Amino acid sequence: MRIDYDEKARTLAALTTGEQDLIALMATMACELHHADDRFDWTGFYRVTQPEILRIGPYQGGHGCLVIPFSRGVCGAAARTGQVQLVDDVDAFDGHIACASSTRSEIVLPVRDSHGALIAVLDIDSDQPSAFDQADVEGLTRLLRQTFGG
Repeated sequence: MRIDYDEKARTLAALTTGEQDLIALMATMACELHHADDRFDWTGFYRVTQPEILRIGPYQGGHGCLVIPFSRGVCGAAARTGQVQLVDDVDAFDGHIACASSTRSEIVLPVRDSHGALIAVLDIDSDQPSAFDQADVEGLTRLLRQTFGG
């Protein structure tokens, strides 16, 4: 099964309208996304908890890395540059942090609040190579804006 981003936007809106708590929003989104697509092996957030540091937030899947500095890995690159990281082969990504040996490809998107401040990154790992494409970038970006206002 592959995610229908329009349908997921409606579902997330129904579940989160009026909710202000960031952890509740992240937990709900991680759960909804993770169960919407067979490609999604690990789905979750790494929150900005201090300057240049990401700490694991709500997620679905196996254990993740607890702390990721902005200077390391795909998540760090997304936080550091503010750009979506679309990685077809994690083994070819210089500095990739192997939190799970099953990960083959990854997409990481910066998460911003309504003021444009970076609050987290959304990290989705797949056990399939080249699992993500531009449609995922666009669909996930839209869901993040809808839910977090950034």
